[in-house]
Amino acid sequence: MGEKDDMQIQWYPGHMTRTRRQMEQDIKLVDMVAELLDARIPISSRNPDIDSIAGNKPRMIILNRADQADPAENARWADWFRQQGYTVLETDSKSGKGVSGFAPAARKACADLIARWKEKGQVGRPVRAMIVGIPNVGKSTLINRLAGRRSAKTENRPGVTRGKQWVTVDKSLQLLDTPGILWPKFDDERTGMNLAFTGAVKGDVLDRETLAYHLAELLAARYPKALEDRYHIQVDPARPGWEILEEAGRKRGFLISGGEVDMERMARLLLDDFRNGKLGNFTLETVDDLEDRS
Repeated sequence: MGEKDDMQIQWYPGHMTRTRRQMEQDIKLVDMVAELLDARIPISSRNPDIDSIAGNKPRMIILNRADQADPAENARWADWFRQQGYTVLETDSKSGKGVSGFAPAARKACADLIARWKEKGQVGRPVRAMIVGIPNVGKSTLINRLAGRRSAKTENRPGVTRGKQWVTVDKSLQLLDTPGILWPKFDDERTGMNLAFTGAVKGDVLDRETLAYHLAELLAARYPKALEDRYHIQVDPARPGWEILEEAGRKRGFLISGGEVDMERMARLLLDDFRNGKLGNFTLETVDDLEDRS
């Protein structure tokens, strides 16, 4: 569709180099890295730079917004990440569901490290963690929930943290409160569209109608019943997205002069329904899609 180059230029901001350099410095201060992903789009919401920045540090994957994703696919993704050596946690940072499991999961990820500390007599040494994630994936909300009222008790540790702020979660866990955020790399159109579907990207990759056409086609292929139940239409996955959207708009009575369907209004409704969970819980990227993206 000719959008690829535009996306890479538009959404690979100039501060990326500065952010990466800062994270490369901060990584020296922590014991582990927790990477926050959108459970609906685990591929598109990752930044591959984090792997090289984290190096050999213990790793955790947090599948956030898990409540908005397909539970069966959450389980498949969790299994896949565990096979890659990650500790996995499913959360919904907005409601707080699953967040209480963060500290135990962090200790599990650092079990070997904690054992070595114990051998050296460093019993009770807290695990220091960094949470990373692309913009609008819920990172700040998660940190605030983990910190609770303790966020007001951030400490400077001169000589160790160089002025960095540490947030105490409990006596066994501290978070390095860093502003560094890495954008994903828009290696293909699907990444940009998936982020736009979920609202992670504030500016549209494509105009709203075109975006809704693509979403309609994706849902028709993977979750046709959701479209049928919500909009009372018959869904044929072979139909182009604009026809699905047009039929849904006609059913809703979204008509303008001449009896034409107000496609802009229907596009906005579909995207809002998807983002607000009114269509159901969906995962737009499955483990099987990894083969297509490799």
